[in-house]
Amino acid sequence: MRAGRMLPVGLISAAVLGYELLLMRLFSIVQWHHFAYMIISIALLGFGASGTFIALAQRWLVERYPAAFAASAALFGMTAVASFAIAERLPFNALEIIWDPRQLGWLAANYALLILPFFFGATCVGLAFCRHPGQIGRVYAFDLAGAGIGALGVVGLLFMVFPSTALRFVAALAFAAAAFAAFGMVRHRWLAAGGLGLAAAFVAVSLPPSWVAPEPHMSQYKGLRIALEVPNARVIEERSSPLGLLTVVESPTIPFRHAPGLSLANTQEPPAQLAVFTDGDSIAAITAYGGDPAKVAYLDRTTAALPYRILERPRVLILGAGGGEQVLLALRAGADTVDAVEVNPQMIDLARNRFNDFAGGIFSRPNLRLHLAEARAFAATAGERYDLIQMPLLDSFSAAAAGVQSLHENYTYTVEAMRDYLAILGPDGVVAITRWLRVPPRDSLKLFATAIAALEAEGVAEPDRHLALIRSWNTATLLVAKSPFKGEDIAAIRSFAAENFFDISWVPGISASDVNHFNQLDQEYLYEGALALLGPERADFIERYKFAIAPATDNRPYFFDFFRWRALPELLALRTQGGAAMLDWSYLILVTTLVQAAILSAVLILLPLWIRRDALGKALHRLRFGLYFFALGLAFLFIEIAFIQRFVLFLGHPFYAVAVVLAGFLAFAGLGSAVAARWAAAVGRGSAVRGIALAVGVIAVLAATYLLALPSVFERLLAFPDAAKIAIALLLIAPLALFMGMPFPLGLGHVGARSETFIPWAWGINGCASVLSAILATLLAMHVGFSGVVMIAVVLYLVAPALLANRLTIRTMIPFRS
Repeated sequence: MRAGRMLPVGLISAAVLGYELLLMRLFSIVQWHHFAYMIISIALLGFGASGTFIALAQRWLVERYPAAFAASAALFGMTAVASFAIAERLPFNALEIIWDPRQLGWLAANYALLILPFFFGATCVGLAFCRHPGQIGRVYAFDLAGAGIGALGVVGLLFMVFPSTALRFVAALAFAAAAFAAFGMVRHRWLAAGGLGLAAAFVAVSLPPSWVAPEPHMSQYKGLRIALEVPNARVIEERSSPLGLLTVVESPTIPFRHAPGLSLANTQEPPAQLAVFTDGDSIAAITAYGGDPAKVAYLDRTTAALPYRILERPRVLILGAGGGEQVLLALRAGADTVDAVEVNPQMIDLARNRFNDFAGGIFSRPNLRLHLAEARAFAATAGERYDLIQMPLLDSFSAAAAGVQSLHENYTYTVEAMRDYLAILGPDGVVAITRWLRVPPRDSLKLFATAIAALEAEGVAEPDRHLALIRSWNTATLLVAKSPFKGEDIAAIRSFAAENFFDISWVPGISASDVNHFNQLDQEYLYEGALALLGPERADFIERYKFAIAPATDNRPYFFDFFRWRALPELLALRTQGGAAMLDWSYLILVTTLVQAAILSAVLILLPLWIRRDALGKALHRLRFGLYFFALGLAFLFIEIAFIQRFVLFLGHPFYAVAVVLAGFLAFAGLGSAVAARWAAAVGRGSAVRGIALAVGVIAVLAATYLLALPSVFERLLAFPDAAKIAIALLLIAPLALFMGMPFPLGLGHVGARSETFIPWAWGINGCASVLSAILATLLAMHVGFSGVVMIAVVLYLVAPALLANRLTIRTMIPFRS
């Protein structure tokens, strides 16, 4: 089989993975980041359904292979654009899913629409398996290699065009795949020429000037949509990259006044501001600054200004420069030097170049250094000591209040992160973190518990003397000090709070009479919670609290996950009184999608399998073989999803992690598939089952090694530039992925030699398991951590070979293993 015949497989696989990543990016804009795992589930459901379809019409399709492949690829290209265009206009609102059952129907409609492109794309690959049963390893290799190239290619593409425009490039790839497949139809070569022409047309309409395409219809609950409802508000600049869609909004009629935690005692009107929304929600402000510090005196009356009352001319590190609000505060407070860190280069370009005059050139000051880096990576590798590490509030209140971030892996607020911050403080240095205040509190108490755990891990015997917590009507600011607060520090904190009508929730020496004076609550939750967290009954308090507030760790970096099942009935009962706002609904969305995915998988994949069970041979073999491919589907995705989540810390952004890890696993698993037959012949003595058993043994050893070694490897390499870290990530993934690519083709060849009719069913069953595992891996990671998910996957891999082995095979394997 010539390599040219495999080119359409590689092209369509690149298009499918590119489309999958684009949907993640687009749904981050239309909805929120956590829908990424729903997209993975939808993609794999399409793969599973395609296996069922091929099994039902296998003979007819294989006889017409070039036409069937070309038609499926062309249909992918058409539906890739059309399905999303329709889906984004559906009246689906995830925020209403708790109390409006109709939203479950709209969620299912999203599945039904978006599954179509993946169904047609997977049909192409499944047909290639059936058409070339003796070359399964090679087909699988082109499939995975193409997918890996597509994943990395989309990252580069998104630096050049908007996500909605990139959809056309993906469609063009699919039409090109259809065209090359059509060359196999001697009588219909004109179809091939037409396919190539259609691909060229799709690319042509995507090039400038039309590449600045309108972005998708986003949720009406996102901050950008709300801001644009203001009369005369308008978008004056828009930038897009894999890290986010930045939208700059001007509102001359009703000016923006973004100053989180501003005191009710403030009397100064803030200057004009431009609002910068990231993916339509998280907001940063670029403030008009003419160089007169008095014009921004209102910043002194925010909770974030607290550390400047106890530090004189500090060396400041700002982790999250945004539009420069905290930079302005530091400069006004007389900071000696300021290091400002920002992860998005386009945000830096907006603040330092495009709107430099508007911002008063603050990023060009001689005592300010602006760094393009991820906050945690910069902190872990900083070469100097700071008096203050300031962590501004950059996410939106609406996102925090709605619980949309609970599935977001966030390594900024873990115990390990806090220890990194403490390590680069000077002797009297302070970490200051501001969060939105929610009642009953979640973020603030979890952050307080995390700080206590970090201080104790650093050997601090009395963490209560190192902590201070104040609150306004909508924010809370926590100070974590390297050394115990002195008497004059405590006096300054009390004075600052009194002047600005802020309430003190914790400071060394506090008593019940000191709390709840200004922004009064029915109950002083923060003070009572701080007292309990610092007391001997801490573990009991964390366990009994209505929300999950145990400290986040790098193994379970879900700082914003506060969901507890036992609180659900009470919160649902209170939903008409505002209780629904206290639900972390994105967790429930994930559970809902898992249930829907399970139902759809059963209907589209397992039900047809059961109906056609008589055609698949003996029941015992059918069950064992089915369980084998089901176990592989779970195990492969468990490791892949766990690595995606784990590499977020190393690569600095969830989208980078998804693209690079997917590309690495798919490309190197494809290579493993290509050499699987040689592995079985050379090492497995010609036995596919023995070759699988040895491969999973290597997988188990490598996975265990990575669990132990990755944290220290990441710690040493975090300071490397992005390009180097991407290369390192791929090298780290390569050995594990190489062996993970072997069990599926070896198992498929083993089963196909006994019954070719089982090949599409194996493809479908594997897809069904993958559908579930994409969501289940995230849920498990939230409860047992990444290490737990990987260990479950290792057990599944180790069990799998026994499902293929008959008694004779097992006997012959035992002496070889020993």
